[in-house]
Amino acid sequence: MTGRRSLLGVWTAAALMAMATPAPASAAPTPSINWKRCPSYSEAVLRARGIEGDRMAEFRTLMARTDCGTLKVPLDYRRPGGRQITIAVTRLKAADKANRLGSVAVNSGGPGGAGYLMPIDHVMMNAANARLNQRHDLIGFDPRGVGYSTKVDCPEPDSGAGHGKGNKRGPGALTESEARQIYDDQVRGNRACSSFDPAFLGGLTTVNIARDLDRIRAGLGERKIGFLALSWGTWLGAVYRSEFPDTVGRMWLDSVAIPHFSTLAFEKGRAEATARDCSRMAGWMAKRDKTYGFGTSRKKAEAALLALRRDYDAKPRTFTDLDFPVAGATVGMLCAQTGPDWPLTAKALSGLRDVTGTTAPHELKQIYSGKPIDIPPGAPEDFNQTMNRATFCNEDTGPRDFASAWSAWQQRLKNHPLTGDFGKFSAVAGCAGWTLPVTTTQVRDSGTSLQLSGHRYESMSPYEWTTRMQQIIGGAVLTVDDDVHGSALMDPTCGAKVATYFETGRLSNGHCRGIQPSA
Repeated sequence: MTGRRSLLGVWTAAALMAMATPAPASAAPTPSINWKRCPSYSEAVLRARGIEGDRMAEFRTLMARTDCGTLKVPLDYRRPGGRQITIAVTRLKAADKANRLGSVAVNSGGPGGAGYLMPIDHVMMNAANARLNQRHDLIGFDPRGVGYSTKVDCPEPDSGAGHGKGNKRGPGALTESEARQIYDDQVRGNRACSSFDPAFLGGLTTVNIARDLDRIRAGLGERKIGFLALSWGTWLGAVYRSEFPDTVGRMWLDSVAIPHFSTLAFEKGRAEATARDCSRMAGWMAKRDKTYGFGTSRKKAEAALLALRRDYDAKPRTFTDLDFPVAGATVGMLCAQTGPDWPLTAKALSGLRDVTGTTAPHELKQIYSGKPIDIPPGAPEDFNQTMNRATFCNEDTGPRDFASAWSAWQQRLKNHPLTGDFGKFSAVAGCAGWTLPVTTTQVRDSGTSLQLSGHRYESMSPYEWTTRMQQIIGGAVLTVDDDVHGSALMDPTCGAKVATYFETGRLSNGHCRGIQPSA
């Protein structure tokens, strides 16, 4: 299903406050990229990445047009002669070399998301994306802490609902004592992780990654570099544009991140947007009442969905063909999905209302039938949890105490009784126990070309974050009329606007349809 989120998110960290002292990239030696043979990937690896049949040949053709390399950068830019780390870089060369316009670096977000193969992934998504590569080299890179770049993986805790594998709990509302146990486990895990290699983990900050990006630009021999990113990558873009106004080219940021990291603001914004989307789904179902039977108005459908949730809260069901009890939280999860999933989730909700036997509704089994993908040998890392945790905790200025987290959780459940527990309590207390200092970075309007795109109904990066970011850093806003995270890079119509912007610099304050629910 689309719209899932399991990342740490933009969460807490406040106890210590240390303002970063920016050091100019010029303090480090002139960078040089060491180009070398690209990795080769087996068919098993490509299948694990969702590449089948004729698309394997397409991937290999693009890989043959790709340069792969590494460059050395300082772990700490205030000490350019100190410990060095490696950043892995790829360059998918422009198809039309004679009319090449320059380079555009790409980032998939996270933090912790890999970017090594993102140029190829982007081009293979649709023809509009491929158009961007006609006259631009697309630059991928694994940020420090991820994939082929220098990284550290914290040991897995023995237990803990926060970051570990333990502390399993049954259905029903989270109690304060259970929340306290989750919090304590989180503290233990974060203390252990942040002391594992504190020098390296403390260097995982957005401003350092922005400096790495500018070293990549210099190593490529580019006077300026464009940037295309989504999700957390938009925060990286905002920081890069603020720190390096003379070397940033055109920039497009989709599904814009919250301008100021704060546990309470981040979780509150997402919870409110999720509740709004659930209400939208109820209205969509009401227009199709003959199919779903939850009521002929949005208000009636919402009331019926809440009643269904409360019924399953009071009487969780166990089905012979599911390995977990179905409680009210399952109803809330189904109500929190994005538009393209509504036909399936609405059927599953109808099934939960009408079920009388011992087997689960077919649509619910369909939703939960996905098996974990086995990662074959030689597969590149897609996401690094340690980097995700460290980058957010190094920058999050929100409170870390249990009382604040528990109060925020209780308020969230009160405000949003249907979907409030979509997500985890551990997210609210995500950086509890993290011992490294907090780094703060101020972004600003550098006056360079900037296109933002926000999704009107999105819950992962609520639309208001886009408008707030615009107030701080400027730029134009394209409104995508959907609720799908990052869909400006998925929908061909929106993707054509992205390509046109990088070709011409033409900004848009208009609309793009995006990805809509099926009839």
